[in-house]
Amino acid sequence: MNTTAITAARISPDGSAAVIGTEAPDWKNNLFRSDLWLWTAAAGLKPLTHSGSEENPQWSPDGKWIAFLSDRELPGESADADGSASGSGEEDVKASRVWVIAVSGGEALPLYTENLDAHAFAWSTDGSAIYFSVTAPQTSEEKEAHKAEWKDVIRWREQHRGDVLVKQAVGPALAKAVENPAPESKKDKKKGEKKESEAAAELPKGAEVVAKSELEIGEIAPGPDGKAVAFVTGAPHHRVEKPADFEVFLADGKGGAKQLTHNNGLEEKLLWSADGKALYFMVGAGAGTVEGEYRDVQGRLYRLEVATGAVTRLGAEFEGSFEHFALLADGTELALGLKGTEQQAYRIDGAKAVKLPGLTGTYGEISAAKSGNAILVTHSTINEPMQAYMVADALNPDKVKALTAINPVFGERAKPEWQTYQWKSDDGKTVEGVLIYPPGKKGAKHLRMLTLVHGGPEDADGNRFEADWYDWAGLAAANGWLVFRPNYRGSTGYGDEFMLSIVPHVVSGPGRDILAGVDALVKDGIADPDRLAIGGYSYGGYMTNWLITQTTRFKAAVTGAGAVEHAANWGNDDLTFDDAWFLGGRPWEKPEIYQSEAALFRFDKVKTPTHVVQGGADVRVSYLEGVTLERALESLGIPHSFLVFPGEGHGLEKNPWHGYIKVREELKWLEKYDGR
Repeated sequence: MNTTAITAARISPDGSAAVIGTEAPDWKNNLFRSDLWLWTAAAGLKPLTHSGSEENPQWSPDGKWIAFLSDRELPGESADADGSASGSGEEDVKASRVWVIAVSGGEALPLYTENLDAHAFAWSTDGSAIYFSVTAPQTSEEKEAHKAEWKDVIRWREQHRGDVLVKQAVGPALAKAVENPAPESKKDKKKGEKKESEAAAELPKGAEVVAKSELEIGEIAPGPDGKAVAFVTGAPHHRVEKPADFEVFLADGKGGAKQLTHNNGLEEKLLWSADGKALYFMVGAGAGTVEGEYRDVQGRLYRLEVATGAVTRLGAEFEGSFEHFALLADGTELALGLKGTEQQAYRIDGAKAVKLPGLTGTYGEISAAKSGNAILVTHSTINEPMQAYMVADALNPDKVKALTAINPVFGERAKPEWQTYQWKSDDGKTVEGVLIYPPGKKGAKHLRMLTLVHGGPEDADGNRFEADWYDWAGLAAANGWLVFRPNYRGSTGYGDEFMLSIVPHVVSGPGRDILAGVDALVKDGIADPDRLAIGGYSYGGYMTNWLITQTTRFKAAVTGAGAVEHAANWGNDDLTFDDAWFLGGRPWEKPEIYQSEAALFRFDKVKTPTHVVQGGADVRVSYLEGVTLERALESLGIPHSFLVFPGEGHGLEKNPWHGYIKVREELKWLEKYDGR
């Protein structure tokens, strides 16, 4: 639980250096620290920032500066008890501003001091400016009028405003930050100064509004000609209600934007071709599709011709899921593709994906230099924590130079052994998963077994390192459990047909795959039928809640953030469009499916002692789903426990103690009811 995770790995433009982002628990201060590190050949890996709240580092085109997002306080700005910043005289929102730091050393400087929360940012092509997006500012008069009319009332949709895309010159902004690092308050304004009434006055001085959007601007990509600027939009209310909110736009130079895509996919990771004629983008696994009607298929890679709007799918013959990609200086397209239990590097050749020589395990991220042939990758295996590696020749990613050596304790301890495992489901379909054994127990028989179900469902378990509150299979194995990780139908890495086959039977279909796997392991003599347990979080929680209604073979269940019904969850979930697609329609269109696929209506069959956890502020799977589950267990007299983590959303990202307590209590529950 003390693991440091790599959250970002970006190579410098010339390929000679790298910036690494990490996240680690700060137990004393009840939070996670996000720090940046600089690697150079001469000095190795050294700390770059110190505040513990830095994310999304981006190199300037000349490699002399690194910009990043941070909610660190400015001089004269203090953090209130609720965590919001005060002192600017503006809204009580802790702004995540754009900051800039010199690679040669020194303190980071804010690009602006206004209380503006940056949603995305990017360097201009020549490095003289930074583009960033913020919610369209309001004038003081507008704020006061709204407060007078509405008080503290939330106007559910009407109060949301779109974004503005702003261009800010870096040199003058940093000079101003050195001269006056504190935010200007209303008290500082000269007596008799004319009151500002234009919204632009709320933006930093000298900022140029490049484009306005009714939607949120979530990713920015300046073109190589220094004039074109593309961006991706998203819903300002942060709910995925329709794919039309998520499209690619091109700023028109007049404060507006031209829409380039019109499809049912959620585009991301924009990159320009070197000649500026095309944009590359991805649609991630479970994020819809560019081709035809909405479907949650595996991750795909596309090229968009800016002049014509024509979109070409790249690597279409690849049967797995593309997760990341990069463009080399010569235009070569590289992608990381998940197939089976490993994610490897591929060179894209039209519709083909040619596998490159790689290390056994999983490549997690890829970043390419603007010149030369070097790339930066991350890599891990089940027993080897993720590290960042420099690769001198991008077409040979097996020849690596390690830049990090974090989490060395995992190399000093006994390591769980593992293997892939295949079985036949009830319809004869071959399904695959992973078995993680207690240290020294590989090949042993009649082991107590925890079936730990992954979330998603667009995910897959395999040969990669995980050690946190969500994925604690290695820890369970170290505590004497054989851990079965099934890649049930709906998982990625096994083809689109495999992934799509769970619609609309979103729990009963995968549930049969999982139970068939448990039966096969018992039949093979590997698992002890009297010492079986089940668990999972998110979609894994859905599946756990369902499976305890289908069988009494599990002696214990540990479930988190999993719905027990679908109608209320459709209304509360921030992925409502996705939910309706999975179930074949909206609740009134497919009421029979909403009920037949819901665990709640089968709870009269539950006998399994069940431990439940939920984030108190979860909107992905409403906290009230956990309350409903607990009430059902209570009314049936089933032994249970229910833990709620205050302020946490779907991911337990605020306080590391929440994740620690979650896993601690789950392990205790398994020990209590392990069938001995």
